[in-house]
Amino acid sequence: MSLPFLGAAIAVETRKAAASRTLWATMVLVASGIAILSGAFALARADGSGIVAAKLALLVHGSGWAGFIEIAEQITAAGVLLAFGIGMTWILGREFLDHTVSGLFALPVPLRSIALAKLVVALSWCALVTLFTVASLAVVGLALGFGLPEGDALLALAREAALCLLTALLSVPCAWAVTLSRGLLAGIGTAVGLVVSAQVAVVAGIGEWWPGSAPALWAVQPDAIPAGALALVAVVPLVFGALTVAAWSRLELDR
Repeated sequence: MSLPFLGAAIAVETRKAAASRTLWATMVLVASGIAILSGAFALARADGSGIVAAKLALLVHGSGWAGFIEIAEQITAAGVLLAFGIGMTWILGREFLDHTVSGLFALPVPLRSIALAKLVVALSWCALVTLFTVASLAVVGLALGFGLPEGDALLALAREAALCLLTALLSVPCAWAVTLSRGLLAGIGTAVGLVVSAQVAVVAGIGEWWPGSAPALWAVQPDAIPAGALALVAVVPLVFGALTVAAWSRLELDR
């Protein structure tokens, strides 16, 4: 794969992503949503009364920053994979939605380079969402009076960032699904399926070794998840990234 071609493709795809209202809106909703919901639940927990506080007492054990980030991790584990899947689907599938994919065949850049560039930009967008999410949590935590994060609080924020980044890797199968179907619904459906499979794996007792649920379980209980289980997460983007690039390299105008 030619590096000059790849560099040019990444530059173009970055400009497309920067101009996308869908990606900007998703980023704002994810970052602000996690932070605001975490803050609201932290206030409900501090109040100590009501059904929400009683449920949070069973799920959250830390106090201050630690308890606040524990709540954020629960929310992140439940929803961020779907958000990342939507972003991945949009970046890989917008050419099919806008009927501009045929124009890509006239470019000197190979389709496999375009596909790889889209994956790079999609994962970079996920990293940007992660940065904004952690920053939003820091702002809300300060507003709640937890003080400047330091020591264990910084480790908790770093763990939240790691959870987001590991979850981003799990969204790559959406790129393959949208390529095969040439439509956005398959990518979004795949994201929903990944979320459901993670829940089923946890209920079945194999959650720590299922890539879709291992990051969330690790974030809640870092010592309880083997390093090998987290290593399996890296297999997902490698396999489905390769499948996506291969599928793009075989694209034809008539199907």
